Amino acid sequence: MSPETEVLAILRGQLIEICFGTTFIVIGMAALAVAAIRRRTGGRAVVWLGIWSTIYGVLGLSGAPAFVAALPRGLQAAAPGVRSGFTYLTIVVATMAWRELSVGKLRPILGALAFVGLVIGVIGFAYFVFTGSPDKLIPYNNLLAVFDLLLLLTVIIVPSLSQKYLVLPRRGVLAVGSTLFVLQAVFVNLSRPFGYEMARVWDSLAFAVLLFSFGYVALQLVFGNERRLLAIESELAIARQLQLSILPTSVPEITNLRIAAAYLPMTAVAGDFYEFLSVDQHRAGFLVADVSGHGVPAALIASMIKVAAQTVTAWANDPGEVLRRLRNILSAQLQGQFVSVAYLWIDTETRTASYSAAGHPPLLCWRAADSSLTRIESNGMLFGVTFDSDYPVREIPFASGDRFLLYTDGVVEPENAAGDSFGDLRLEQVMRGNQSCTASELSEHLLTEVRNWQPASMTQQDDITLIVIDVL
Repeated sequence: MSPETEVLAILRGQLIEICFGTTFIVIGMAALAVAAIRRRTGGRAVVWLGIWSTIYGVLGLSGAPAFVAALPRGLQAAAPGVRSGFTYLTIVVATMAWRELSVGKLRPILGALAFVGLVIGVIGFAYFVFTGSPDKLIPYNNLLAVFDLLLLLTVIIVPSLSQKYLVLPRRGVLAVGSTLFVLQAVFVNLSRPFGYEMARVWDSLAFAVLLFSFGYVALQLVFGNERRLLAIESELAIARQLQLSILPTSVPEITNLRIAAAYLPMTAVAGDFYEFLSVDQHRAGFLVADVSGHGVPAALIASMIKVAAQTVTAWANDPGEVLRRLRNILSAQLQGQFVSVAYLWIDTETRTASYSAAGHPPLLCWRAADSSLTRIESNGMLFGVTFDSDYPVREIPFASGDRFLLYTDGVVEPENAAGDSFGDLRLEQVMRGNQSCTASELSEHLLTEVRNWQPASMTQQDDITLIVIDVL
């Protein structure tokens, strides 16, 4: 063979490696883009796959002298270091990619193998930096790679193991790609110490098969998660509509009262609840409850309170009895959760109110006659506490111009950027500063003040419910 023919053969081989390397980098970048777009639906396997493909592509390009020679001098000088570091890093990234498809005991095992690979890589790369020798720890790296590959191949091929330790929507696809890659990789890693080097194109072809099989499975997982997420969101939307349907659709028409209610859940469904127990045009009860926690479990208990509240209307004029009966009805259903409740009974004929609560924030009462604001606490134990508790009742006379505020702790607990809560003091200041507002105006103003207290970038921290009652 003439020298020119040998040169052409070498360049042809390098051209294939350059094409493969470029393709793997492009695929890696595309995988990272997909993972960024689908980050809500579990794209970490795709992220590691993208990094793995990119590293493999860079190794292919850095191993092609023709490509390296075309680089600027600075990049040419860095090429050996990049190749050394990425060679060690490949096993770490590959193991982490597989870890995202694993469950059970296999997951921590792969995490430990990735850590061992990282330690070998750091020491090996440091040795290269100080001595210029890139291969000092490569035998250990290769041995780890062989162990890793054989472990994964065993788990993939044995159906009982793959069902137990892997999340694979298409086991057959990944089994074929993995088997071909593992057999080729094991052969390369075991033959390399004996001085036998297989043409790198076979490495690239085997990796391409694995890449596409792994990518297919990973994307199936992402799209499957997305379908499940959409189904969950659809169900939550229905749950939100159902929960809103159990809340009062309007405030009761009570003589000489003006009533405004606000309900602002933190999530699609919430643990806050309020209800009106209206007896006639002069008398009504106002119930506010706050279930511990958030989301669906709290919302289910809130719906139970709705049902329970309908059974105590006969005792609506006795706040202590209302709370005692609600507690007895709910106690077997709470399953370790707690509920704070406040109940206010108002009779506009006698101009008296009575109030009792179970571990709830105090009732605020504004007196128009002397412009005073009173915190009224009459608390028994939270619902869900294992022992019984009495619920003391406070009798509250009222006059025209007075105002009552019932609320849940979502009003006072929000924090600003400095970590300071909105607090009882600011709540009282808002009430004092808005004496002339109507009930609905005060309700809106309070919500605005709470929202403004939190940083714009911060989401709502708790469910918020409040009822403002003005006496005419």
